[in-house]
Amino acid sequence: MNLTRRNARILAMEALFSWEISKIPEERLLQFLWVEDKKLQRYPETELIFPRLLISGTLEHIDEIDQKIISHLRGWEFSRINNVDKAILRFSIYSLMFQPDIPYSVVIDEAVNIAHDYGDDNSFKFVNGVLESIKNELYPAENTQ
Repeated sequence: MNLTRRNARILAMEALFSWEISKIPEERLLQFLWVEDKKLQRYPETELIFPRLLISGTLEHIDEIDQKIISHLRGWEFSRINNVDKAILRFSIYSLMFQPDIPYSVVIDEAVNIAHDYGDDNSFKFVNGVLESIKNELYPAENTQ
């Protein structure tokens, strides 16, 4: 049984949400002890590499990522972003900035779908708008097509 990339991203969202709420230490987050899903225990350690990378990479670069979010907000305060959207934005921006092997279209699509499933009614629009703006900054040559 393989852990899909989508499920790995959902794990990252849940971990970053938990970190935001309770500042659970990174070491504990990466053990996934907070996950109630017993199926997760059946995955080999190699399956958990990707979600761990998303979590640890995001936390390592959290200040830079948060500044990137802040610089792309229009008419919105960082403190008003709900914690689900913030978690999705954070791991997605980590991917956009530090995982060039993953196409930005995949990163944004996954983020929007996760926001649609786990956020409020307008989360997917908000997440899409912020990520598209950041993508346009990071990949300006791609915008001339």
